[in-house]
Amino acid sequence: MRSLPRVLTLLAALTALTTLTALRVPAEAAEAADGQVTDAHAVPVKSPFAKKAGKPARTSCPETEIAHGGVPRARQYLGVVIKCLDKSWGAYFARAGWTFRKPVVRYYDEPAGTVCGGPWPGEAAVFYCPGHSTIVFPLTGRWIENRTDLYPFKVAAHEYAHHLQKLRGLRPGAERSGEPKRRYELQADCLAGVFLGSVWHSLDRGDQDWEALLDATRASGDEEDGRHSHGAPASRASWLKRGYLAVSPSACDTWSAPAAAVD
Repeated sequence: MRSLPRVLTLLAALTALTTLTALRVPAEAAEAADGQVTDAHAVPVKSPFAKKAGKPARTSCPETEIAHGGVPRARQYLGVVIKCLDKSWGAYFARAGWTFRKPVVRYYDEPAGTVCGGPWPGEAAVFYCPGHSTIVFPLTGRWIENRTDLYPFKVAAHEYAHHLQKLRGLRPGAERSGEPKRRYELQADCLAGVFLGSVWHSLDRGDQDWEALLDATRASGDEEDGRHSHGAPASRASWLKRGYLAVSPSACDTWSAPAAAVD
């Protein structure tokens, strides 16, 4: 007959293994489903951008022209923005002592049949594939063609923010909509605002450009079955502005915000 100490040891090991499996399942499910976010009621979410990590340094990121002489230059424009994002967030992660990896970036002249191992999401203009750590930019569409405002700049920063969320352990999960999805998306809006705030001094833009961007962001609020899946127009603009003014990722804690702030 086994001694009591040995039985207790075996029970402790079994409990630890069960706990590890329970924690691992959501992460594995996350890799299999792009564009989703873990159910905050099933797995408590804590914002991974601690105040002690500080703020991104002020960096320079002058815009290039999206079009010149009638010739689209969207890829060049986005390439410059991505390089700035790599530099800014890479330095921030390094100072915080966190592991940083640049995302893969893919450009398409027009939407393709498949992307990131699955069908192109018909409802999306620009998107991030968590399982492939890839930002996908179509170079056509209303989000970027014939624009003179900062909306394409902000969209690039938003999708990059999803990569930052993944690097910090926020992985997509089983929920495609609802409040957890909105908290995930609104945090990305806020992080985009943080980046904009850190480079604003280098942009040849003024107050009117900022207000135009807020208007464009409000116009991008979407609905899914009568509910906003990325956040209501006012919520999206509010979180973008919050990040812009704070220039601190710790200000982007949508996970502890009241439900009314993430509608």
